[in-house]
Amino acid sequence: MTFSHLAQVPRRPAARRVAAVFSTAVLALLLGGGLASCGGGTSQLEAFEPKRYFALGDETSSLEPNGRKYGVNGIDAAGRLDCASEPNWVQQVAASYGFAFAECNPGFLADTNARMLARPSATVADVSAQVEAQVAAGGFRDKDLATILAGTHDILALYAQYPARSEASLIADARASGERLARIVNRLVDLGVKVVVSNVPDVGLTPYGLAQKATFTDIDRGALLSRMTMALNEQLGVKVLLDGRFVGLVQADLRLQAIYRSPGSLNVTDGVCAVALPTCTTATLVPGALTTDYLWADDTRLAPAGQSQLAQLAIDRTRRNPF
Repeated sequence: MTFSHLAQVPRRPAARRVAAVFSTAVLALLLGGGLASCGGGTSQLEAFEPKRYFALGDETSSLEPNGRKYGVNGIDAAGRLDCASEPNWVQQVAASYGFAFAECNPGFLADTNARMLARPSATVADVSAQVEAQVAAGGFRDKDLATILAGTHDILALYAQYPARSEASLIADARASGERLARIVNRLVDLGVKVVVSNVPDVGLTPYGLAQKATFTDIDRGALLSRMTMALNEQLGVKVLLDGRFVGLVQADLRLQAIYRSPGSLNVTDGVCAVALPTCTTATLVPGALTTDYLWADDTRLAPAGQSQLAQLAIDRTRRNPF
């Protein structure tokens, strides 16, 4: 089976898009446990088993052609890259269905069934281009699963314009990015895809956001980054198709905020990598560090501990939503 010769099958579910503003908690109920069954039953009649899986978004999800990640890369005893070690969240989602990506296929599966569309530094607009490129290359069909995570680079690009631009204008643009991301999700649903979309982790709580707060005294820059993140995420939640048969929401922002409130022994303020990504490996960490002890790989990208948090949420959505 190849991805370039599969017919596109459009599908428009009979579910209205909801225009009212829902709180985060209500959205979680609708897209999570509140829609974990159909027709009022206590369990879905048939578990969803995708035939193909597409990973879209930025470097949080991407793999380079040689399997290298923008996080911590595992190495074997000989010091060679071990792409299956320290997997990112989309690798873990793929593995939960017995899939692998061509970029990292240590089991030499003849048909990996997972397609890497995510690219480093991708914005929401770039994710739209990723979708359209796949449509042109053969399209999507029923029994496809897609995950999406993007928006961090939109927030960072907007923040770089402060204070030359007002906060109000930046917030408005962040909201617009959230709306665009929701339209991408809804387009995939129209094409027959089941979608798990993660909202944006709170950029104000990244090591970058914490450093901005410490460096500048004009306003709390970390809080500004958090407000911009919230604006994007709120519009994603308002505009996305609110139907758990087609869309599952991963609330990465809430999970990471909870970790910050109660980090335990987990370092949530510093990156674990002593070298620039994507060249970071388990041999190039800060002295004495373990990947399990840090949430972040660098100032904005997740370490394996953070990637595992995303994976747990995403796999829970694919299993609990009545796809």
